[in-house]
Amino acid sequence: MSAIGIIDYGMGNLHSLGKALERVSSSGRVLISYDPEELLSCDRLVLPGVGGVRECMKELCRLELNEMIVEAARSKPMLGICLGMQVMLEWSDENGGVAALGLFPGKVVRFPDPSPGTPGARLKVPHMGWNRVRQAQAHPLWAGVPDESWFYFVHSYHAQPADPAHVLGTAEYGHPFAAAIARDNIAAFQFHPEKSQNVGMTLLANFTQWSP
Repeated sequence: MSAIGIIDYGMGNLHSLGKALERVSSSGRVLISYDPEELLSCDRLVLPGVGGVRECMKELCRLELNEMIVEAARSKPMLGICLGMQVMLEWSDENGGVAALGLFPGKVVRFPDPSPGTPGARLKVPHMGWNRVRQAQAHPLWAGVPDESWFYFVHSYHAQPADPAHVLGTAEYGHPFAAAIARDNIAAFQFHPEKSQNVGMTLLANFTQWSP
């Protein structure tokens, strides 16, 4: 039987994501684990998370999951969600700067705070709530998902991929930013598909069937 591995490094509530994947996976079990060997035995992997890149990298390294992720990314279908997307890039500006996994060239930067006293300033950091995502290119993960669908976001930092060809979808919050990225057998979403109702479940279902 095939298995979907959710990488557990202690940052984030994985219950809702696990349940969502169980609902949409027709042929495999869902395994939540921090054991590198157990995760490498899975057919596909999901890297979720909330919080900051520095603490994420610290825990991934402590649990010896960082090398496992890089190894698995060479061949297995892999999905990053929220912080899991950010840590897939090379660098984050958070907390004075920290190196990340480097699966995508590029960096992670903070949304600018509104200037104090600016009349009509509406942007608040973190960016929290529903936002439309414009599909930048066709991809199997978008199958059945209408362009400019609404997805749920919670983040203060966003990815700046170095290669525009890696941008799978964009959203707007003060300025356009990469809401989804992909290359080869890896994809990642800044939003939470498991909290994004039917379109989010469709994305997760597409991932369970994705054969890059």
